[in-house]
Amino acid sequence: MGRPPKEKSLSRQAVVAAAIDCIDTEGAAALGVSRVARQLGIKPPAIYKHLENSADLRRTTAIALWQQYVIQCQQAIDGRLVTTDLLKQLGHFTRTFAKTHPARYQVMMQVQLQPSDPAAANIIQQLLAFLHQALQGYDLSRTQLVDVMRMLNAAIYGFIALEQAGLMTLEQSTDQSYDVMLEGLIVAIEHIQSSA
Repeated sequence: MGRPPKEKSLSRQAVVAAAIDCIDTEGAAALGVSRVARQLGIKPPAIYKHLENSADLRRTTAIALWQQYVIQCQQAIDGRLVTTDLLKQLGHFTRTFAKTHPARYQVMMQVQLQPSDPAAANIIQQLLAFLHQALQGYDLSRTQLVDVMRMLNAAIYGFIALEQAGLMTLEQSTDQSYDVMLEGLIVAIEHIQSSA
């Protein structure tokens, strides 16, 4: 008896791993059922035994990438003291991750994580826990905490998006500007705290 066809030995995890390989080698645009099937050496319909459609492939792959991000982030901040410096470290970690894995980061930013999706909800809770840990040094109300989290996300992810798009064309160092922005965010948080 010969080996079973690849389609029969395929798993959801193998499909996602192949999708990530495609992203790493060809960019975010390579995340598609046909391209991933070609990577696996199978016909596209075989993927639908493990994932509902192209949107499910994109969502499942993005969640897997967020899981990798969360693990690496946890390792980066594990055992760190809760200070304003932790907030800066999180900001720098995110930017470094985006620079190291630009295509992965692009896929992560293209998929909206929904709290109603159990896998996404777990990621959302872990991301909120990192921010909450970094903001423990501030006595913020629940409303202020939400405002600050949105401000941080908009600033950090916005800066990275502009940088990745090549829209920061002035000669001044983007590293310096990013540091200034993080310092400015800390000042803004202190202002929000004091204005309660």
